[in-house]
Amino acid sequence: MLPGGDGPRLPAVRAEPATPTPQPTRRAWIWAVGLGLAAVAGLGLYFQPWASGPPAVAVEIVALAPATRVLAVNGRIAALYTVDVRALVGGTLAEVQVAEGDSVERDEELTRIDAAAQHAMVRQAVAGLDAALVAKAQAADTFARTEALGGNVTRSALDAAARGVQSAEQEVARTTALVDQARVQLENYTIRAPMTGMVLALPVTRGQSIDPSTLLMTIADLDQLVVETDVDEAYATQIHAGLLAVMQLAGETTRHDGRIARVSQRVDAATGGLAVEVSFDEPVRAPVGLTVTINIIVDSLDAAITAPRAAIQTTDAGDAVFVVINGAARHRPVSVIDWPAARLIVTDGLAPSDVIILDATGITDGQAVRVGVP
Repeated sequence: MLPGGDGPRLPAVRAEPATPTPQPTRRAWIWAVGLGLAAVAGLGLYFQPWASGPPAVAVEIVALAPATRVLAVNGRIAALYTVDVRALVGGTLAEVQVAEGDSVERDEELTRIDAAAQHAMVRQAVAGLDAALVAKAQAADTFARTEALGGNVTRSALDAAARGVQSAEQEVARTTALVDQARVQLENYTIRAPMTGMVLALPVTRGQSIDPSTLLMTIADLDQLVVETDVDEAYATQIHAGLLAVMQLAGETTRHDGRIARVSQRVDAATGGLAVEVSFDEPVRAPVGLTVTINIIVDSLDAAITAPRAAIQTTDAGDAVFVVINGAARHRPVSVIDWPAARLIVTDGLAPSDVIILDATGITDGQAVRVGVP
């Protein structure tokens, strides 16, 4: 019944709650994603798209071209003529007239050793010579008087006087030699330059006691410089005088031409190195000991076949490469000149237009391949 009215009373209507729509749980989503991935993996394993064709390999077409075998080594600047100066006598350095870096002329006085004792020996020798000369004069007078007496003296007396003269002359000769020896020895107390050059090292000072084994200084002729280096004994038989060389001094970009001037005939047993001396075609000015990079040109060919070192496989059976023939990799034995370089000269086994595989890692003989970027 409506308010304020008299109509029939209607029953109250109660709304029922709506039933919620079911939502998938987190666990169900994980299972669905996992099943999808498994299906994709299964299809991939079944069809194997990555194995649909032969592997791609990088190649190079063989061609004749100029080739040069170069041996790169490091050396140091050295003077062609170098002298280590030592004294012939011992003593105390009384004077040192030069300094390191000074230029000196041949026979120029360099140092002087205290020679007071030697001066005394010279005076003693001179005194002995003077006495011998007096004795010789007396012996000559005695012989003259004896001889003048003629038949009034015995033959034995005359012979004795003659022997006296002879003995006196021998004593004069002996003492004269002693004087000469003392004076020569005195000269050894003054050290003179054995050559014209520059003082490279001066390890002694005034007042120092020295002996004949003491290094006084090193003198070098810097107008004639060479480069000294060592070559590994593995290449000793291929290095000889006259080979061309290109040199670059440390700190410079200019290259200097030269050639092998001398090759030692003895390998150092301790280092396995062979001493080599390289001369410059044109004179250079550089400090002794400066590092020099040397490219020794061992061989130069107008036309040769070369191959990258990485393409050459070395086994107990020898060297070989893989070449591509009709879409397949073929094992090909080759002969190469082993040399410390990125490319090696091939003397046998390859011909122009052959296609070699640059990196045959994992490739087998007869395997199908395709030329392209791996």
